[in-house]
Amino acid sequence: MIRRKLSIALLAGLALAACSELPKDVPIEDREGQARIGTATTVVDAGQAPATTGIQPGAAAGAAGATGASGTPASVVETRALPAAGAEASNIAVGAAGPGQGGAAVLTPGAHKDPAGPLAKRVIHFEFDSAVIAGEYQPLIETHAGYLKANKEFKVILQGHADERGSREYNLALGQRRSESVRQAMTLLGVPDEQIEAVSLGEEKPAVEGHDESAWKMNRRAEIHYQGE
Repeated sequence: MIRRKLSIALLAGLALAACSELPKDVPIEDREGQARIGTATTVVDAGQAPATTGIQPGAAAGAAGATGASGTPASVVETRALPAAGAEASNIAVGAAGPGQGGAAVLTPGAHKDPAGPLAKRVIHFEFDSAVIAGEYQPLIETHAGYLKANKEFKVILQGHADERGSREYNLALGQRRSESVRQAMTLLGVPDEQIEAVSLGEEKPAVEGHDESAWKMNRRAEIHYQGE
């Protein structure tokens, strides 16, 4: 009888010891930590398609070398840095060069008086009955606009002209449209309105005397004059 009781007690003790060796549930905080590993965030660059995904900031360090339930190391995708919010493209350089004009020139105050300098080019020609500025004149306008922005004490008078065809009134209006086109282009480049005046001389002051196309195309123009010249 005593041996039987001892055997029962021994079996009961072995059973309790075996239960204590069974794996316990993963603590809640550990499960939450594992859930954070691999959490992805979508990075979208301005003007582009969604970029690669990666670990949320602060979680990458904990994810390095971590393993999932299957024992496979958790992958970590590095996110690339985005440009700073509100970053803007650099402004056009003073004297920005056009095709074949070399590098940007450094224009100091008074450079507009240099007859051999980049500011010596002052004339924009137009097509017949048009006030649209051709692309070939964009570098010229950018150069003068950069100079005016850097030297607030200088002002320009933009004179619009037309050829002899058409009525005097119409040509005055056309000349004004041409000078206003140049004014608007400079304003868009950052030149304050108070530094620019746009006027029209119509057909009254031709650059070339003549009554054919070779003369007319030279007279359809806008000229840049610095105040005081």
